[in-house]
Amino acid sequence: MKKCSNAQHPHCTYWVLPGEQNCEGGHAQAEPSSYDLLNALRATRAASPATVLDAVPAPTSYARPLQRAHAERPQLHISGFDPRAAGGRQTLKMELRGMPEACAPQLTLQLQSDLIPHGASRQHFVRAVDGEWRPAFVEFSSRGKEHGQYQISIELLSQHAGMAARKWVCTFVILVPRLDATLTEIHRIFLSTHKNVRVMADDASIARVSAQGGDSLDIDVTARNAGIAHLDLNAPAGKVDLGFTTIAWDEDLIEIDMPQAAALHPHPSAAASLVNAAPEAGAQRQIRLFAMEECVIGRFELVDPEADMLLTHYTGDGQDTNGLTRRLSGRHAVIRRSGSGFEIEDVSRYGILLDGVWPGKHKPTTLRLGMRIEFSASIKDIVTLSVSAIMPHGVILHRVDHGANAESFYLLAPETHPGYPVKSFAAAPHAAALPLLFHRDGGYWHLDQLTGKETALAPTVSLDKLSRMPRHTRFASDPYPEHWIIRTGASDMYSTVAANALSTA
Repeated sequence: MKKCSNAQHPHCTYWVLPGEQNCEGGHAQAEPSSYDLLNALRATRAASPATVLDAVPAPTSYARPLQRAHAERPQLHISGFDPRAAGGRQTLKMELRGMPEACAPQLTLQLQSDLIPHGASRQHFVRAVDGEWRPAFVEFSSRGKEHGQYQISIELLSQHAGMAARKWVCTFVILVPRLDATLTEIHRIFLSTHKNVRVMADDASIARVSAQGGDSLDIDVTARNAGIAHLDLNAPAGKVDLGFTTIAWDEDLIEIDMPQAAALHPHPSAAASLVNAAPEAGAQRQIRLFAMEECVIGRFELVDPEADMLLTHYTGDGQDTNGLTRRLSGRHAVIRRSGSGFEIEDVSRYGILLDGVWPGKHKPTTLRLGMRIEFSASIKDIVTLSVSAIMPHGVILHRVDHGANAESFYLLAPETHPGYPVKSFAAAPHAAALPLLFHRDGGYWHLDQLTGKETALAPTVSLDKLSRMPRHTRFASDPYPEHWIIRTGASDMYSTVAANALSTA
């Protein structure tokens, strides 16, 4: 507590309780100065150190920086080695510590040494459910090996689809003694009958400690870095407390392949299209690309559309943006990724038919290869789509109505790589002939399934030499490039430009 410090009432003798803004007389108090705060902190610390620690916790970035840096450094913890087991089978237990989070869920451990059968071995570190790494065990035998030191070289590889490749290396030495070697010959340490003695065995050395006699012995024996301590206490009487150590050491993992910053896509886009100026028989003039967590399908609107994937009715004479197209909802259905693949949900007032059956409103249904999706349930033959391919990272839809030669659709999961080599997936023949595309780094990429080459797609990139890419095809940064929307500052003006005029612009 302190007295009132109001400048307008210098003679006030009321006390101010800690934390109060006014004294007992109702006089406002000034903000506490740094001197007052420091004095209060010192007084509290002297009275109760535990209270200070609870009230003002030290930042974790300040306490013990050397130990924190050591703990966060990638290390390989090795245990189970015993140089006395000369000529026998041994097993090394290896554990990962301090590995960064930005690495693959499974790491490959490659070992090379003359002790290992065939000179090399391959193991795997797998991350457990709790996030820790399961240990790996490496067996070797020194039978028939000349005594001496043997190197074991280790490479730790992190390789996973959609992640930068990383590599760590380390090298350590294993001591193989003679078959007839004794502990004394390996490393001789004489210890007289002294009290309060400290003995250390370091770098694969062995300390033999023999002590007898005396009523009290205080011997500190430390074995580290593959050192061994042999302790022999021949105490005639009394209680002996022993703490047994393990033969283990840590090897620093040095990263030699640093992850490179992901290159920005030259033309980022969440929705785009491939435009074929001269489609062959059975090919589509527009291949519309969408990479979204949820792709909304709805009625085509030139002004302020509500959906991402815009559908129009086609007749034998071509596209009809009015008429039956008006019987499609602005938000008719949603396709999204689910745990079992991809699903579609009806969100419209007119309904959809999946293989001739209405699934019900707001009831997601998993897409299947060959499934027919009819828009809508009340009026037939407005728009009919077919699921022509189900890929690990997306689906392909083809029209099976009068608009079959006009457009098809790629619905891809954003920022998802299909992996290489690409696993086989279900696809109809006309969809299997299309190029393999995926979305990453904000834009679209072409993947050559034979060579694994990745090509970023942009309007300035030539597509003629890409595998499965139809001739006379160019990339457009808009899913509907045949419609240009021009906005001015004072008013909005919309104009529709023919597709051939767009291709010549």
